[in-house]
Amino acid sequence: MSKRKSIELLAPARNLECGLEAVRHGADAVYIGAPRFGARAAAGNSIDDIAELVRYAHIFGVRIYVTLNTLLHDDELSEAQALINNLAAINVDALITQDPRILPNTASAQGGFPALTSPIPLHSSTQMDNRTIDDVRTRLEAGYEQTVLARELSLDDIRAIHAAVPEMVLEAFVHGALCVSYSGRCYASEYCFQRSANRGECAQFCRLPFSLIDADNGKMVYTQPRHLLSLRDMNRSADLEAMMDAGISSFKIEGRLKDVSYVKNTTAYYRQRIDDIIARRPDDFCRASYGHSTITFTPDLQRSFNRGFTDYFLHGRTSDMANHLTPKSIGQPIGSVSNGATASSRIPVHTHTTLANGDGLCFINSEDQLQGFRVNRVEATQNPSVVNIIPHPSPLTPAPRPGTQLFRNYDADFERQLARPTAQRHIDVRWTLTDAVNDLEGFSLTLTILETGQSATAVFPLAHELARTPQSEAICRQLCRLGDTPYSCTPEDITITTTDNWFIPASTLAAWRREVIASLTTNKPPKPKASRAVSVSGTSVANNFSRHIPLMTCRYCIRYELGACLRHDNANRLPRRLALRLADGRTFPLHFDCQRCEMQVLAPDK
Repeated sequence: MSKRKSIELLAPARNLECGLEAVRHGADAVYIGAPRFGARAAAGNSIDDIAELVRYAHIFGVRIYVTLNTLLHDDELSEAQALINNLAAINVDALITQDPRILPNTASAQGGFPALTSPIPLHSSTQMDNRTIDDVRTRLEAGYEQTVLARELSLDDIRAIHAAVPEMVLEAFVHGALCVSYSGRCYASEYCFQRSANRGECAQFCRLPFSLIDADNGKMVYTQPRHLLSLRDMNRSADLEAMMDAGISSFKIEGRLKDVSYVKNTTAYYRQRIDDIIARRPDDFCRASYGHSTITFTPDLQRSFNRGFTDYFLHGRTSDMANHLTPKSIGQPIGSVSNGATASSRIPVHTHTTLANGDGLCFINSEDQLQGFRVNRVEATQNPSVVNIIPHPSPLTPAPRPGTQLFRNYDADFERQLARPTAQRHIDVRWTLTDAVNDLEGFSLTLTILETGQSATAVFPLAHELARTPQSEAICRQLCRLGDTPYSCTPEDITITTTDNWFIPASTLAAWRREVIASLTTNKPPKPKASRAVSVSGTSVANNFSRHIPLMTCRYCIRYELGACLRHDNANRLPRRLALRLADGRTFPLHFDCQRCEMQVLAPDK
């Protein structure tokens, strides 16, 4: 029988609250930003908050990964080194890094640039553009223990990398927002707004509206600007098993700027899907942490923030990766405006979805723009599949035309559910009570985690006194009172092997229970494997933008998305040479490298 592969669900945390909820809702690992040097500058966290998250997560064997995945300036190295040391002191499990000067503590640096030593295992950020076998092999040789693959890879690409470098633990994004450029190779935000994506300050150039123009004569291809670089959100929930078989061990949910309801919903959803696979294939896969989560709601990815979904190159190139009409959340399709509707103050909607007062709905209006409104009131009609919606503001101008598709991008009832406590995570345990060994008096009490075998035992002095009535039921009742601890058990999980029916006061047994639980809870999960030694050569990392390289290099292609690929017969649907133009007139030529099947966004001509 082959060795089972440990599968990790990696959830995002904007802050401590999100991190705790990610653990409760079933994450095997959580990634969270450090106080500085994370690729989401707006999502930094204090050392104290990260330490609290580490303490809670480690109870369940959940690992905490901290992002230090920006490029560093030379004058920041000493601060970064101090931060790394502080994170090591609070027992974080790994650092996700981009700057190649952050090295394992056994490494030696060559080439004249200063190096930082990390006593914490290192993961190679997707910002390092990990796309090829050589990329991943280089990370392995450099001492990284886990590599976050580029989002653009297909199942075949992943399978080939895993076959060539099986020693490397492979991590892949499975859900959330997408960057249109290869990660780490986008300089548009820095060029246009002096905010570097490689410094955690991306201004989201790719979400802006652009005019598509003929680069030869400046004429617009479309009459109105469109969000031509704005991708839909990733959703690979239907392909988890195929990704496991291809070599992925860690499934990463994007969202370090998302709110806590998004974290709850996406984490719980992917937890259930992964558990279903593991339950069907227990000889092949196992969970990377322990404990079971009880969820009080039905997870649904459509009901959280999304721009529409794409599996993004997992099965090859498709023409539905972007939403050119809006970069905002459109949410869940709920129906369409009924035929014959003309009123703007009462909108009849054909739907099988239960709508509620306070829902947020949206649609693409006659000007090809996203228009949203709140549901002020929902009225039933004689037709059970049609409801009347009273919008706010009312009357709605312009009103959606008959047949218009409606979406719900704010689900009031769902958000109210998620605002309450929605999950508890418990670890199944077994109690064993015996007479103290080699002692005429006293007792030994052991608590064992069923999933791992980890245990804690304490011996307590107490005179052996016979009880007048049977004690086993009272002992089980007391040991099952685990309250707000992370543990759970039933009377069937309690073994009493005393030599007689000894009397133990309930208050005494309760004190013993608390002491053993405290001892087990403070135990640490197994340490990650030690970092490999490495020798690195090179020159100092250049943090300044170079105007001699493309602003963006993308596997996504506007021509293919619009059905005008240069390698196909329909290429003439668009001019040969294209450019993107912002509202302020700045124009960015597009270069189509058909040999590599890539698109480049170039800096404006001078």
